Amino acid sequence: KIRLQFQSMAIILEDAVKKATDVKEKVCEWRPPEELKELLDLELRDEGESESQILQRCRDAIRYSVKTTHPRFFNQLFAGLEPYSLVASCIVEALKPSAYTYEVGPVFTLVEDAVLRKMMELVGWEEGGDGIFNAGGSMSNMYAVNLARYHHCPDIKQLGLSAAPRLVLFTSQECHYSISKAAAFLGIGTKNVYKVPSDESGKMIPSALEELIKKAKSEGAVPFMVNATAGTTVLGAFDPLEEIADICGEHNLWLHVDACWGGAALISKKHKHLLKGIHRANSVAWNPHKMMMACLQCSAFLVRDKTGLLQRCYSASASYLFQQDKFYDISFDTGDKSIQCGRKPDAFKFWLLWKAVGARQLEQRVDRALAMARYLADEIKKREGFRLLMEPEYANVCFWYIPPSLRQLEDGPELWSKLHTVAPVIKERMMKVGSMMVGYQPHSDRANFFRMIVISPQAGKADMDFVLDEIHNLGKDL
Repeated sequence: KIRLQFQSMAIILEDAVKKATDVKEKVCEWRPPEELKELLDLELRDEGESESQILQRCRDAIRYSVKTTHPRFFNQLFAGLEPYSLVASCIVEALKPSAYTYEVGPVFTLVEDAVLRKMMELVGWEEGGDGIFNAGGSMSNMYAVNLARYHHCPDIKQLGLSAAPRLVLFTSQECHYSISKAAAFLGIGTKNVYKVPSDESGKMIPSALEELIKKAKSEGAVPFMVNATAGTTVLGAFDPLEEIADICGEHNLWLHVDACWGGAALISKKHKHLLKGIHRANSVAWNPHKMMMACLQCSAFLVRDKTGLLQRCYSASASYLFQQDKFYDISFDTGDKSIQCGRKPDAFKFWLLWKAVGARQLEQRVDRALAMARYLADEIKKREGFRLLMEPEYANVCFWYIPPSLRQLEDGPELWSKLHTVAPVIKERMMKVGSMMVGYQPHSDRANFFRMIVISPQAGKADMDFVLDEIHNLGKDL
């Protein structure tokens, strides 16, 4: 078994680290589901397999997986290999800890506390606050909706929905879908999520928010929360937090800021203005596994409250875990703030990375990523057949590729109808070639366009040029 461990680690380092980050290697080795099922031999049997077979299983799992650490993976809001965070992940997996109590996770509970404090400092909460790391940004947003509801109507924890009036929350039409999922999951109802119109750049319109709040009140509903987004998923837009905070203050509403994607700008002197006013939020979601490049998953939920609101909302006081007569300071037994029991110490993956590179290099990474996005946008404007959807505010660059056969068409239904079919075909071709990965989607009434996300420090100007060249080569015959 020891030999197998060393051999498997060698495979991981060679195939999943070295080759996966080599620009000359493929981003993916595409196989359709039925073929891949056969290749992987997924059936679980009564008898175990030999060491050589298990090592081949490791090679196959790596070979047929998408290499999200590849310099030309631009498909999601995460990318790139962060070696120090990878080391932290290996340590966590080897020790198999849980972060619910200091008793079983002494190092990791202290690390989480230190990281949360630093993140709250960047948000601008000079007096600190509270928080917890959890399993993803969607979960952070769900925490926020539930905590805001508990703050407005604390009896709901014991009495359930019968203790609450018809509660309504507000979010922009560009928000992450987890807000509607949270409303469905928590029994608020998706029809009680009022979508506030956004402007052409994707930002929530404060006057429209004000109107919807008045409308909800006139219907007899009770507004309790506004979700603002700092870095929308598709367009990378930042809602005007100061104006939204003013409205929340006027109507006594909880302000949550979903900064899962855009929170990284807080570490940049040049770009932190994008989140001006975030210090006025009651809660913030921020994912270091995105622009900060910590290994998945690494998601923080931050709360400005210092009265124990988070604890009161989620506590179940399990006596076998959270004994009150322990021989150490039980304030470090933070697990009762979480809806999870067992919980991975994800903060360690961000902490070790930060310790290794320092805030200055993290700032440089953010600045470089946004500079590369700006370079790409400028190149798009120079090239025939490429059209920018809008000027990027963050690291999202959205654009259309118009094949030569469509370039003589005037803007209108025929062009947009035909153009809608272009991006899906190019995406299929690029996946089958394995040269790169860039996402696409429709948006409102707009035809399918490419959404390029720039994160990895490995990706330079040559890679930006490659993307445009490759899209043209893959789609010029369409």
